[in-house]
Amino acid sequence: MQIRTRSLTIAGALLLAAGNFVVPATISFAQSPPPGNAEPSQNISDQKLDQVASALKRVMTLEQDYQQRIATAAPADKQRITDEANGALVKAVTDQGITVPEYNSILQVAENDANLRERILRRVQPPANQ
Repeated sequence: MQIRTRSLTIAGALLLAAGNFVVPATISFAQSPPPGNAEPSQNISDQKLDQVASALKRVMTLEQDYQQRIATAAPADKQRITDEANGALVKAVTDQGITVPEYNSILQVAENDANLRERILRRVQPPANQ
């Protein structure tokens, strides 16, 4: 399973959803929702949101690192690095105890649910007074 970058809010957090890592697509939350069966936000537990936020923090770091590596890699190495990146991104999600489809589903809901998006952001971003 591969991962694609999505923008979250002004804060610049990144959301990832199933897709192709090499060709990240930045999608604004103001755009129409992606097709699919996303679960209603009221059914998403705090534990799941904690897992998504933890995965998201790790994914954001990996995504930035791998984009830099791919950008500076020799053409012959780009596919190998992309494959490595996809594996690392999937592992970053599953290491938090959730599946990539669960992660993607919650992020899809967050695209159109400002309350859920804020709940995730509060978990991703440290409080300003720390």
